[in-house]
Amino acid sequence: MLRQRVITALILAPLVMAGVIWLDTRVLALLLGGVILLGGWEWGALAGFTTSRGRAGYLAVLLLLLIAAAYLATRNGSLWLLLPALAGWLLAAAWVVVYQRSAGRRPAEPGLLAMRLIGVAVLVPPWLALVTVHHSGAVGPQLMLFLLVLIWTADSGAYFAGRRFGRRKLAAYVSPGKSMEGVAGALLLGGLFALACGAALGYAGGDLLVFVLLGLATVLVSVLGDLFESLIKRYRSVKDSGGLLPGHGGVLDRVDSLTAAAPFFAVGMAWLGSGA
Repeated sequence: MLRQRVITALILAPLVMAGVIWLDTRVLALLLGGVILLGGWEWGALAGFTTSRGRAGYLAVLLLLLIAAAYLATRNGSLWLLLPALAGWLLAAAWVVVYQRSAGRRPAEPGLLAMRLIGVAVLVPPWLALVTVHHSGAVGPQLMLFLLVLIWTADSGAYFAGRRFGRRKLAAYVSPGKSMEGVAGALLLGGLFALACGAALGYAGGDLLVFVLLGLATVLVSVLGDLFESLIKRYRSVKDSGGLLPGHGGVLDRVDSLTAAAPFFAVGMAWLGSGA
């Protein structure tokens, strides 16, 4: 499993990094849209679409919503579209807590319509957030690359710290493999990476401190994205969202952290003065 994860990462990571740095935002938006639609195909199965036609219809709705979000963002800015997504993640956090405290007895199990609406709320905002960050000025591509590598770094820190030191479960009924020590490892590596990148981007003094704190908060929010997808898979009694990426599962299993982290980071950078 670890070998497959490493091989897949070594193939995909350079391609993603090159695309972020060299591609025009409009081209990158199309490619990211393709990734979102792949995730939507997997979510369609989680949301109860049992036929290819049903899942294709769900993708069509997602595509129309991506186009609508892009159009509205060009007219009124993206921040007002991303703030409701943050409120949605507060509800997701409460849901995770309730599920954990119920000892996994699946309280308030969502219906299929709710699952389909949740999929829209999970998939559309991170696309808009990533495109917004990439288009946010001369350093936009670097900021987007920072966000992606921050999440990868935090995931690696969590994985290895959890394997070596993991004792206390983070949310055993939601995701048994995650530990408090793993979160600490994610924060440690993520914080060091944010400090180094913030200095490289020209932040200093109080601005550098705020940038590092934003990075640490983004890591914590990314954990919520991971936990929430695990929660949904618990309701649907599946281990992975798909099998497209060897060693990683499906597309959703690879981008779950970003679904929560990207909107949060985009709003944070706007507040810091470098976002939308």
